[in-house]
Amino acid sequence: MSVITATISPYAETRRQLRELAEQRGIPFIEVYARAPLEALIARDVKGLYKKALAGEVPQFTGVSDPYEAPEAPEIRVETDREAVEHSTETIVEGLRARGLLPASSNAAPTATARPHAGA
Repeated sequence: MSVITATISPYAETRRQLRELAEQRGIPFIEVYARAPLEALIARDVKGLYKKALAGEVPQFTGVSDPYEAPEAPEIRVETDREAVEHSTETIVEGLRARGLLPASSNAAPTATARPHAGA
């Protein structure tokens, strides 16, 4: 059985600590970097949080008034502003399969539910 969790952390040190904890317990840690430039995040922000952050109404907003430290060597990287959701999903699924964390490809195509996230 595999469990996938979204540990959204803008800080490299926090991600390093999570990786270390997982590895100490024999749990595979695969960092997936869903990259998107700030302009793309602003354009897809349905809640208007980036607009508020840029106006100074939301303090310590990741990528605007608080830093985001991009992963330097993620195991899997997708370009969410350049790729269709299906392509990014397949990249992630194939990366997990290649590491033996998901079974080999079946006839069924992977599915994804795209949900915009203000910090993604």
